[in-house]
Amino acid sequence: MITNRQIFFQHLALPSQIPIGLEIERAEGIYMYSPDGKRYIDLVSGVCVSNLGHRHPAIVEAVKKQLDSYMHLMVYGEFIQSPQVKLASKLAEVLPKHLNSVYLVNSGSEAVDGALKLAKRVTGRTELIGFYNSYHGGTHGAFSLLGNESIKYAYRPLLPDIRFLRFNQFDDLQLISERTAAVLVEPVQAEAGVIVPEAGFLEELRQKCNATGTLLIYDEIQVGFGRTGKLFCFEHFQAEPDILCLAKAMGGGMPIGAFIASKEIMLSLTENPDFGHITTFGGHPVSAAAALANLKVLTTPPEIWKNAELIGKKFEDALSSLSMVKKIRRKGLLLSIELDSIETNQRAMKNLLQFGLVTDPFFFMPQAFRIAPPLTITEEETETTILLVREALNQLSK
Repeated sequence: MITNRQIFFQHLALPSQIPIGLEIERAEGIYMYSPDGKRYIDLVSGVCVSNLGHRHPAIVEAVKKQLDSYMHLMVYGEFIQSPQVKLASKLAEVLPKHLNSVYLVNSGSEAVDGALKLAKRVTGRTELIGFYNSYHGGTHGAFSLLGNESIKYAYRPLLPDIRFLRFNQFDDLQLISERTAAVLVEPVQAEAGVIVPEAGFLEELRQKCNATGTLLIYDEIQVGFGRTGKLFCFEHFQAEPDILCLAKAMGGGMPIGAFIASKEIMLSLTENPDFGHITTFGGHPVSAAAALANLKVLTTPPEIWKNAELIGKKFEDALSSLSMVKKIRRKGLLLSIELDSIETNQRAMKNLLQFGLVTDPFFFMPQAFRIAPPLTITEEETETTILLVREALNQLSK
């Protein structure tokens, strides 16, 4: 009888030549279980998707309840659907007043593409600016703003009139001009290995965008919804975006994304021509119901994400003294554990997996592995996990 593993490699289109290839039968909280019953601790959260852990009861209940009412009814934006309008209202409630119009989409890539189209439509300009070592998704528009040529050279030509700046280089901000439609930036660069902005960098970027009439787009797809110790990462800084892109943890495990701006800006997509952005499954009612439940849990005191800084620091303090660890970068409960080489990191992740710990490398810092467990991880689970990570790395160093 053909196995799931055989089907996986024979018939499922894969993004890489050597996937992890771990088969999971069920998941709960911070744990995932293979068919043979082995338990794995999820140190990645589906790359910052399962911020509330796997199968959070409030999210499961919301999904089941919505399934009993209806699933897809009509392409996005034509029918009034309760899960969508309640989610949009709740997002507007917790965001700055000018971020009051929510366009629900399917993914982070689509959120970025929609935001770029919106910025070009509003400003009438064509130049788009991104940052080196940034990652925004795999669709053509998002891929065009990806800040690493080695990954995207085989797919050129991509979008024209794009310029890249160096993150944390204040002088580069002078390249933003009156012909720039938008600057797209991660408030913390995730796939670069958790690169945190230097003091005043995002604030000066905001000022330069104001001076040139350029729209500032934040990609919080990986760092939003409590991951960095605030509900939204930009709340750490005194620089709010004109357009905010969200996805990943937004749905609590269900697929959904959004780009959010002011109502005035967003209305430009509705005329001359109509349907400036259109999506069939964006804001799917079941995903929207899950996202609403997810947001309600995150905003109910005592907010779960307030532990992110404390737990993240515990990981940092416990692992920074290990001989294998060269550097740790961290924002909240998102850590980059840098080792001395790509090869060492590959061996480390294999050993971690043997100890029941699931992690992965960063796109643009492959010599480092990610630690980003669900925000629901308890202190006891944290201590157990730390002991396992230390044991796995120490064993390898011997």
